[in-house]
Amino acid sequence: MLIIGMITAFLAAALHVLIFYIESFAWTTRALSVFGVDRESAEATKEMAFNQGFYNLFLAIEAFAGIAVYFLASPTVGLTLALFGVGFMLAAALLLFVTSPNKRSAAIKQGFLPLISVAALGVAALI
Repeated sequence: MLIIGMITAFLAAALHVLIFYIESFAWTTRALSVFGVDRESAEATKEMAFNQGFYNLFLAIEAFAGIAVYFLASPTVGLTLALFGVGFMLAAALLLFVTSPNKRSAAIKQGFLPLISVAALGVAALI
């Protein structure tokens, strides 16, 4: 279960790096089709999206750091960091799912890998 949890944590972190890029640097171009935003709304929310993108990057860094620390230094600290990172990714996806019915598809895509990772790492931590 540990390996499945770490692989899905890595994939979730990689997805959040992609989301970071789209929100922070491609909000008025690529994000139009990815997030279904019109150009006028994208221009009006560009600063907010830039900031939001960095939240996604920081979650990704935390998960990547947890994976690295687990295998290179301290399994307990690494597992804690990885679980914390993917746990917050999952919480953000759940919040999006509950509060924005029109974005539920995005919430499921954003939350699927963190959900698998949290479950697998949680089981691994109990064993």
